[in-house]
Amino acid sequence: MKMPGISVLLCVHNPDKKELYQAVCSVIAQTFKDWEMILYDDGSDEAYEAFIYEISCLDTRIRYVRNPVHHSLAYGLNQSLKMAAGEYAARMDADDVSTPERFHKQLAFLESHRQYLWVGSNVALINSQGEIWGERRYPMTPESRDFLKYSPYAHPAVMFRRKELLEFGGYFKGESACRGEDYELFMRLHGAGARGFNLQEILLHYRETESSYGRRKLRFQLQEAGIRFTGFRRMGIVTPKVFVYVIKPVVVWMVPKKMKLAIHKRLGTNMGIGSMGD
Repeated sequence: MKMPGISVLLCVHNPDKKELYQAVCSVIAQTFKDWEMILYDDGSDEAYEAFIYEISCLDTRIRYVRNPVHHSLAYGLNQSLKMAAGEYAARMDADDVSTPERFHKQLAFLESHRQYLWVGSNVALINSQGEIWGERRYPMTPESRDFLKYSPYAHPAVMFRRKELLEFGGYFKGESACRGEDYELFMRLHGAGARGFNLQEILLHYRETESSYGRRKLRFQLQEAGIRFTGFRRMGIVTPKVFVYVIKPVVVWMVPKKMKLAIHKRLGTNMGIGSMGD
């Protein structure tokens, strides 16, 4: 049996039905057809189980997996990586939309640039109606200093070399990164000498709405401060001047929701996503 070239990792927990449908359809519409999807239900409530399974029946290349107990996105991604059969692993979130040529372009890049372990892209920002209202641009070849303000990769827009990612241990397995699995992963990979690349074009529509800026629990912001300190130390960039970036998540926690949203809208083309501190 021929193995798929790309395994799409889509882990969900109590997703919006319409948004999940759009996300899955954007994968089905890819110009690159040699893929499988691991649709991993991470302990969604019973009310969501039936429609997640229903959506998995849209295409025979989709593999539905349900864990009755809710763990975390990192846990679900690690389980999906182990089950996947593709040479490459492409991330997707349940509320985002990939452009039709995303897989083709990212696969072509990785096959011709063996020095990179993963490839991401810029993203368009969409509201709850799916309308584009902004964009995020990322550095082409991020270095350590690019991690100070935020993660320089849009996690749901990334494609990895799957076996190599597993060799690095996959996603963090402890509770301290349960809300910052992407930031922790990219800093750990950079600290170990691995590198990624961002294609300078929009290959994903990232859903960012007003509800995205609700105040997160302080304990999660403290967790991110710990992730930042550990990651910066791995990359050798811990200095007194860097401390302000370590405590950034706690400072952001204190900013009112409306002010935070206004800042993001004003600086929409210059700020990244993928960090809990946003």
